[in-house]
Amino acid sequence: MKKIRIAVAGAGGRMGRRILTLAQANPQFQIVGALEKEEAGILGMDVGSLTGQEPIGVKVTADLEEALAPTQVLIDFTHASATDRHLAAALRLGKNLVIGTTGLSEKTRSSLKRSSGRIAILQSANMSRGVSFLYELASRAAQVLGEGYDIEITETHHRTKKDAPSGTALELARLIAQVKGWDSKRAGAIAIHSLRGGDVVGEHTVSFLGEGEILELVHRATSRDAFARGALAAAKFIAGRKKGLYNMRDAIRFRT
Repeated sequence: MKKIRIAVAGAGGRMGRRILTLAQANPQFQIVGALEKEEAGILGMDVGSLTGQEPIGVKVTADLEEALAPTQVLIDFTHASATDRHLAAALRLGKNLVIGTTGLSEKTRSSLKRSSGRIAILQSANMSRGVSFLYELASRAAQVLGEGYDIEITETHHRTKKDAPSGTALELARLIAQVKGWDSKRAGAIAIHSLRGGDVVGEHTVSFLGEGEILELVHRATSRDAFARGALAAAKFIAGRKKGLYNMRDAIRFRT
């Protein structure tokens, strides 16, 4: 079986380490690159040592070209400020991209759409398979329940999460508004409540509040492994594609 060659940007972060750890245990993947900024203090460290395993002969680097040269897919879990740079390098070298970074600007989103005419890109604010199904359930509920229900979204994350509302909450609101046929002004009437504290990995609740009843759809992430496994599923989905812009729902449909 031919292995999928991946590189991970943000190798020293919590998500980067989990992706690298799970990839090392999965015979479908070969880690060929690991990127991190200089100030992280781990440059030159072997990926195996970084994740508490045996060395694999791949060193953490800040050199984009070095990390990307042998790879098929770059998995990016860094910061929105780095996405444009990673995208430009992927375009230069003809590499596909999985982007799990949140808080992307409209300018960056437009760049991703344009670039998808040359390379394959999977971008999602949440790589969890369960959240992808939550999107489907929330859209269906908004369609079936009609206009007699008020809709509210609550999301809770750890105290160090930088963006609020979360990208997942914003996507839920966008999908519901799309199903309802609402314009952007009315879509803003879907209130999003953001809570930050402790070490909560991620929790999202969509509430449909009607006369005499409340329907709640809830997803709780209990481990970052849910996102890391999703990122690897996304890499597998996109590895052989020539071009196009995809999301996790596309990857899940492909797998089923």
